[in-house]
Amino acid sequence: MELSDIQTFAAVARTGGITRAAEELNTVQSNVTQRIKALEAEIGTPLFERHSRGMALTGAGKRLLPYAQRMTALSREAVLAARDDGEPKGPLSIGSMETTAAVRLPPLLADFHRRFPAVRLSLRTSPTADLVAGVLEGTLDGAFVAGPIAHADLTVTSAFREELVLVSALRWSSLAELRAGTPESGPTALVFRTGCTYRQRLEQIFVEFGWPSAVRFELGTLDGMIGCVAADMGVTLLPRAVVERSAMTGSVTMHALSPSHGRVETLFIQRRAGHQYSALQGFLSCLTREEEIIAA
Repeated sequence: MELSDIQTFAAVARTGGITRAAEELNTVQSNVTQRIKALEAEIGTPLFERHSRGMALTGAGKRLLPYAQRMTALSREAVLAARDDGEPKGPLSIGSMETTAAVRLPPLLADFHRRFPAVRLSLRTSPTADLVAGVLEGTLDGAFVAGPIAHADLTVTSAFREELVLVSALRWSSLAELRAGTPESGPTALVFRTGCTYRQRLEQIFVEFGWPSAVRFELGTLDGMIGCVAADMGVTLLPRAVVERSAMTGSVTMHALSPSHGRVETLFIQRRAGHQYSALQGFLSCLTREEEIIAA
């Protein structure tokens, strides 16, 4: 069983299609297709069901996936461990929610780059669910996600604490006015794609407000999200710090929520069994320094 076939299989499972997997692996689609077919032939059973929207794992594929994830993670970790001589250098892949990347990470990343210029840091923004999967699969060395997170294979470090607020157009001065002035089904929920913890929380709030059937509209950027809120297209749920630093903060209203809905902890996760190589240790030391600065 070729490791490259296993890595390709894991990429297709993660992205849901040949085209996206090829882009992620920086190869051509025909190569991805060939490797999947070779692996299926070797195992003797289909690993994917092909359909118009992409590819879904078969039962055999689902059973193989956790082994493929561990093998992919272990192979990358082995190379990094062998190269690690105690001096932080080489590649380091960090994941983050877009909101955290926009507000909390710039000073941390700048500090890290000044202290460890030999490290080639890459940052990937995704919803929490995708980030957790990336860390478990080994495609990310660590990630900033919304808590709580409880997984036997992950080590969790508290990073930042955020206050979440419901964000509406400026004309809604209170939650009472918003609830009284919208249709019975509620306002449109402006959300990031499935897997976003803030989206899940907003949906819970809508259920409590009596709006379980409200329309969801997915957006991909913070600027687009806040801009659509300002245009009174709908409402969203974001950290207060994100909205306050937006150029459009004067064009929207922020509504405080109860602690059960409004408090969230951003966590930094990494694989529990992973090798603590120098580049990641250096990043964690910068994170500790940033926490001390915020606390002060």
